[in-house]
Amino acid sequence: MGDFVNLEIDSESGVATIRIERPPMNAISMQLTAELNDIAGQLAEDQGIGAVVVWGGPKIFAAGADIKEFPALQNKEEAVEFSMKLHNALLALENLPQITISAVNGYALGGGCELAMATDFRFAGESAVFGQPEVLLGILPGGGGTQRLMRLIGITKAKEINYSGRQVNAEEALEIGLVSAVYPDDDCYPQALEAAKEYAKGPKSLQFIKKVMMDGLALPLEEAIKLEAEAFGDCFETDDRLIGVQSFLDHGPGRATFTRK
Repeated sequence: MGDFVNLEIDSESGVATIRIERPPMNAISMQLTAELNDIAGQLAEDQGIGAVVVWGGPKIFAAGADIKEFPALQNKEEAVEFSMKLHNALLALENLPQITISAVNGYALGGGCELAMATDFRFAGESAVFGQPEVLLGILPGGGGTQRLMRLIGITKAKEINYSGRQVNAEEALEIGLVSAVYPDDDCYPQALEAAKEYAKGPKSLQFIKKVMMDGLALPLEEAIKLEAEAFGDCFETDDRLIGVQSFLDHGPGRATFTRK
């Protein structure tokens, strides 16, 4: 695996962990970004994995981009290229067919917050702190912070957080819908794993649901429902549709064992 991003796979449960490991702060460098992009590409082709957890370890998720790399950016063109590399890595993560969960302990600031927002769900430890502090450096978020945050929590609150650069603790993050749950710090990653294991047991249609919702988000309703109809049809070409329907007829709901095929 990479120097800063490692992939841990539990084949029995069908769950993978993307482990960010660049001490002391897990600052998101260009190398880390490239390694994340490579691992996302690998996971996208792995049909044996049904869910993915992103974790920075028990102390810190990711404290932001590696500011030491910024002085090397000499002009607008280089800054845009820098930003797009991070965008592409986070889009690769966001567009994974698997269900994704960020387990956030400690700081998730700047690029770290953007990384967490690129997953389907965020579980926070009690010590978790989120924010987009780029404005305090005289710049703006370069990895989706102005865009994903308002899609997750609404434009007014997202403006306030981006304009001020202030930090958001775990309790507030739960209140505004940035995270799905808050746990004691030691329980955050284990809880994310348990949730991931349940999603990994799901049918192939779970991947269709994710794709239709993400693809339809920016479309007019009339176009988005066509995506849903196509995906509904796709379900009828899966083994899991046969398994699920027959299990329902024989045993009632919620008892099927799916294959993700």
